[in-house]
Amino acid sequence: MTIQDRLSDLIAEGIKTAFSKSIDATSIDLQPTKKEFEGHYTFVTFSLAKELKQSPEQIGDAIGKYIQAKSSLVTQFNVVKGFLNLVIEDKIWMDIFSAILQEKEYGKHPSNSQSVMVEYSSPNTNKPLHLGHLRTNFLGYSVAETLKYYGYHVIKVNLVNDRGIHICKSMIAYQKFGNNETPENSQMKGDHFVGKYYVKFDQEYQKEIKELQAQGKDIETAKKEAPLFLQAQQMLQQWEKGDQGIMKLWETMNSCVYNGFEKTYKKIGVDFDQYYYESNTYLLGKDTVEEGLKKNVFFKKEDGSVWIDLTADGLDQKLVQRADGTSVYITQDLGTADLKYKDFHMDKSIYVVGNEQDYHFHVLFLILKKLGRAYADGLYHLSYGMIDLPSGKMKSREGTVVDADELVDEMIQTAEQQTKELGKIEGLTEEEAHQLYYTLGLGALKYFILKVDPKKRMLFNPQESIQFQGDTGPFIQYTHARICAILRRATEMGIDYQKEKFSSIQSLHTIETSIIQLISNFPEKIKEAATTYSPAVISQYIFELAKEYNRFYAELSIFGEKDQALIHFRVALSATIAHVIKTGMKLLGINVPERM
Repeated sequence: MTIQDRLSDLIAEGIKTAFSKSIDATSIDLQPTKKEFEGHYTFVTFSLAKELKQSPEQIGDAIGKYIQAKSSLVTQFNVVKGFLNLVIEDKIWMDIFSAILQEKEYGKHPSNSQSVMVEYSSPNTNKPLHLGHLRTNFLGYSVAETLKYYGYHVIKVNLVNDRGIHICKSMIAYQKFGNNETPENSQMKGDHFVGKYYVKFDQEYQKEIKELQAQGKDIETAKKEAPLFLQAQQMLQQWEKGDQGIMKLWETMNSCVYNGFEKTYKKIGVDFDQYYYESNTYLLGKDTVEEGLKKNVFFKKEDGSVWIDLTADGLDQKLVQRADGTSVYITQDLGTADLKYKDFHMDKSIYVVGNEQDYHFHVLFLILKKLGRAYADGLYHLSYGMIDLPSGKMKSREGTVVDADELVDEMIQTAEQQTKELGKIEGLTEEEAHQLYYTLGLGALKYFILKVDPKKRMLFNPQESIQFQGDTGPFIQYTHARICAILRRATEMGIDYQKEKFSSIQSLHTIETSIIQLISNFPEKIKEAATTYSPAVISQYIFELAKEYNRFYAELSIFGEKDQALIHFRVALSATIAHVIKTGMKLLGINVPERM
């Protein structure tokens, strides 16, 4: 039973004894006491005033006196208006800390025997990954790792969009303007190489549109009749018929992109257990359409097209198969959903996709429920907001995106500059220094993105993210390195910080109890982050812990303390904080250095 559970029971008993009113202990909400007040946990009494016909202050005072008389858990209390602040006995905190020390993987939840699929990244094979892709990759990876730590078996999936008109645009541009160029002879990364031709297509396409407009055609007609666009459409038809020459070019260019993607994925520290390719799944779903017609979930119009009527659900009618029998995007997703469940039989499936697809996933999940899919209730769209830059929105076809590789390199260079200016590389070899720059640069980028609630649109500021002060990755990383230096010194001094060395301690400083309270919340924060699919919960928690440790470090001496038991305790406390920081940051996909 946790402290909160014990307090809730005592509060319920106090209310019943003082006011003859029964209240369910599980409904009692306890909050950490605000720093400006004395206490560890706070119970708000305002909501009871009307029912108990007493002032909030009287209710708080009565409950506080009851708890203090009945239990040694609380040493004192204070009531500020309707806030009952409870101070927990120091020995209780020592017992909690001793129990934490016994756990090898503190914060990790036992297996719940359930599996969850997390689908993220989902790139197109006509361009390199950009800043927008970084958010889905960082989010997906962190959510997957957190769910794993919370007790799920996790399958990380990448559904690659490797077919369609946009792919053909790059191919047409290469055919017309490539001159046998390759990634090797141009010394370009494969995905950048293909992306170059996607941009080239748009540049030449815009020229053709202007020429047609000059001939008197309106812009919409010009777009449809531009030779390059017609050639791309024809190439797509040839691809769908399996034309050998087109297929060979498609495979060659996609191979370039996959090589580039893998380098980027390795650089940014994300991975996948399973890949699905739309070229293999785009025909899936046609059987689902037939099934839907038989079940009267779908209906046919006079032209032969197949639809679903969702007006009763507050939506509209949705096309699921064209009149010529070809699939639309949602048809493919219906089939792919069935395929993924057939392959893994997961209990839950999380789609990490931007909020511009909210309507699509709402419709997809609704259709699967109407089709009677057993797995439909376990589907969830982790809808995240877009990333903006000080310069505005990004556009791939115009070549104005922030390339993921270039951004990571820029972050590493900025980390190097900042680190050298602050003199934090003393004693490091050149190799160690470069590893530190990479760790800090990538950590700054990931943390800045993940600390924001996934649902919120965000503005990314590279310079702000790399600072060593404030709510940043480098601040937390530096705190971890500082603790590691303390632990190395303790080892050199022969200090063994096992429990028996400080079990006699009866009294703690308020900062120490505050830190133990924070540490004790770690398993609950893992639960919250896992159940809300929000790495921001972990980010905020780790920042608060790092901030509190720095306050502890500034106000209390470790090695200058005269009491040997306190020295051992404070070193042990430091080691535990380092473990929690390292674990929490790892769940965000961020490494922490041991030396800076």
